[in-house]
Amino acid sequence: MGKVSTAEIKDLMKATGVGMMDCKKALEEADGDTEKAVTILREKGLATQAKKSGRIAAEGIVASVVEGNVGAVVEVNIETDFAANNDEFKAFVAAVAKTVIEKNPADLDALKAATISGGDKSVEETLQDLFIKIRENMVIRRFKRLEGVLVPYVHGGGSIGVMVKLDTDLPADKVFEVGKDCALQVAAMNPAYLNREAVPAEVIEGEKQIMMAQMAEDPKMASKPEQVRAKIVEGKVGKYYTENCLLEQAFVKDDKLSVQKYVENAAKALGGNIAVVDFVRFERGEGIEKKQDDFAAEVASMAKGNG
Repeated sequence: MGKVSTAEIKDLMKATGVGMMDCKKALEEADGDTEKAVTILREKGLATQAKKSGRIAAEGIVASVVEGNVGAVVEVNIETDFAANNDEFKAFVAAVAKTVIEKNPADLDALKAATISGGDKSVEETLQDLFIKIRENMVIRRFKRLEGVLVPYVHGGGSIGVMVKLDTDLPADKVFEVGKDCALQVAAMNPAYLNREAVPAEVIEGEKQIMMAQMAEDPKMASKPEQVRAKIVEGKVGKYYTENCLLEQAFVKDDKLSVQKYVENAAKALGGNIAVVDFVRFERGEGIEKKQDDFAAEVASMAKGNG
């Protein structure tokens, strides 16, 4: 066992976030081979993402995958878009989606504990192994699993992932184009709900209160009788539905039709019935606070540190 230098210990500490004594022991055990030392620390369960978990992972990939009549939409985040283009990261995201399809995990914890599709380690262990290679914080953020006649769509290399579920008496391949058009609609127009029945009553109540308050502030509107104002509010609620409910939105490929009408027309032309019954839309990084780092300054400080 050769003597290890302080610089080597420091580098290993920086790379793994593990304490000095553990790093020293691992390097001695590995005869100064850093890669081997990392493996030793991993085996002991010491080298994890903990050191980097404070850094924000808002890039990444949303995958939408269907196998037979089961599908999964998964979002996995990473710190930079450069790392998101790494082939191993892409393969990991695809394997996570397949794991959701095969194992039907109840939640994120169950997914992380499950054996990854096509591998012999858990999803969490596979993620940690990948972290050692890529050196960026990664987060499996969310997933949704659907069963039935499903049509997936991924926009912009994984910036948006959509899945649409159809109820139909027609063969799945016949209705694929209809499902694809609806998935494109979901990606482009980001509806909050499937139809007006899906909108919670309190959401509509809240909208009505806002509208009433706005009218009370407007001198022209405030002077109108109560029932006239109520009628105006009903009209505005109708507009809320057409903006926020998928089936009531104007169809992007022909805005003279609603999505509902487009689906009905397509079903008639195909000689059967088609109904859109569910959809999922994940947009990469939505709701994650991005930290605006000065990248040039970061690179300069790293260069100084290496100088």
